[in-house]
Amino acid sequence: MTAALLTPQEMGQADRLTIEGGIPGPDLMERAGSAVADAASRHAPAGGRVHILCGPGNNGGDGFVAARLLAEKGYDVRVDLLKSPSGLKGDAATAFAAMTLPFEILTSGDQLIGHMADRLTGADVIIDALFGAGLDRPLSGPAAELVEVVNGSSAAIIAVDLPSGVNGATGEIMGSAIKAHATVTFFLKKPGHLLFPGRGLCGTVTIAQIGIETGVLDTIGPAAFENSPDLWQASWPRPAVDGHKYSKGHAVVFSGPMAKTGAARLAAMAALRTGAGLVTLASPPDAMMVNAAHLTAVMLKKVSGPEAIRDLLSDPRLNAVLIGPGYGIGEDTQAAVEAIIAKGRSFVLDADTLTSFSENPQKLFDLIKENSSSAILTPHDGEFQRLFPDLTGLDKLARAREAARSSGAVLILKGPDTVIAAPDGRAAINCNAPPFLATAGSGDVLAGIAVGLLAQGVPAFEAACQAVWLHGEAGLVSGPGLIAEDLPAALREPLRHLWTSLA
Repeated sequence: MTAALLTPQEMGQADRLTIEGGIPGPDLMERAGSAVADAASRHAPAGGRVHILCGPGNNGGDGFVAARLLAEKGYDVRVDLLKSPSGLKGDAATAFAAMTLPFEILTSGDQLIGHMADRLTGADVIIDALFGAGLDRPLSGPAAELVEVVNGSSAAIIAVDLPSGVNGATGEIMGSAIKAHATVTFFLKKPGHLLFPGRGLCGTVTIAQIGIETGVLDTIGPAAFENSPDLWQASWPRPAVDGHKYSKGHAVVFSGPMAKTGAARLAAMAALRTGAGLVTLASPPDAMMVNAAHLTAVMLKKVSGPEAIRDLLSDPRLNAVLIGPGYGIGEDTQAAVEAIIAKGRSFVLDADTLTSFSENPQKLFDLIKENSSSAILTPHDGEFQRLFPDLTGLDKLARAREAARSSGAVLILKGPDTVIAAPDGRAAINCNAPPFLATAGSGDVLAGIAVGLLAQGVPAFEAACQAVWLHGEAGLVSGPGLIAEDLPAALREPLRHLWTSLA
């Protein structure tokens, strides 16, 4: 099983390679249409009315196949074409000729027929086979009007490949878009299925296998992936039977001043729970007592200023560092980061450290590129805009990739559709995070998980992907009402699952 995601262009290449390999295009369309018909039959009662809206391309061709198959099964099938069938070409024209069902053309000149809403009344299912993932321009005119009519229907809406109007590569809405209850896509998901706002319009996504073999990916070389264990299981840190705490790494988390210590403690507990053999909380002198009062398994070390940081990290066993949660903003924080990077450790920069470099982000990027160790940055949208103001006009996937390339670090661009990007162009989109994670301290736990994985020797991109996935799973385990303090303990269940499935 592969976690790869394909852009619409890459999916077109997969189709071409498969056809060149000996499977005719009409056979692929027949299988795709059959999958759509099966989905419709799961949403409509026996003999129910299915209304199929067909566009001028291959997406419409899938709709014609589904119409024929549903009619053969006894459904009341109504077929509507956005434009005259005289413009159909190739496999779509072949599928239309084989359908032999009555149809109506939805447009006259530049206008949508006036009785479209009445025509859809009574439909149990509407199949959106208008445009799919291949749409390359915003919907307007009759197509946009039709979207509004469909979205106003009470029928279950099934999208073919992707809801019409959603950009398959970015998830952006192109003018207007269908809001589907379910989506049937083919071979592999597209980025638009996972990135918002498109993800919120897809409903339940089903992947139908239509005869395309995964071997085509060797030629295509996709660089985007769904974040799941399938992507990073080879790098998962499996504890050795003869291992010990010193063989599992020693993470250091830097605490802020007395009134802002909680964030670092959350991160330190998460690092320990994730499997780091030892975790030390480096504390300012004024915060020693409050930190000591809350810590048991996490060790505590008094550290004040860049020189003390260099002294602490002179011990090579301390191999991964997190700084930022509750640490404070300003020149002192910049100096602390410089001292950490100079020691060549793997590191995670979060929260206050990112804001501290917002006036001169290039200074931070130069420091990272001069250091050969693994680096992870964890901005939310606000921090991202301060660090990368020139990238805010790009879509989320492109923003994350370009930010990783320009900074030299693996980037975790947080949100409900968190994107993890590496400087070499690899990117993963996360989709298991529940809304309950939107709470104070949640990001600190995520940063702690990441540094705990770095301490165990996981490469930065894989560590970031694993951390984001574990964070989402812990949120699901905790459920509604979670607070950040719940998350470290909630990691036990997904960790147990990984231990069992990946051992």
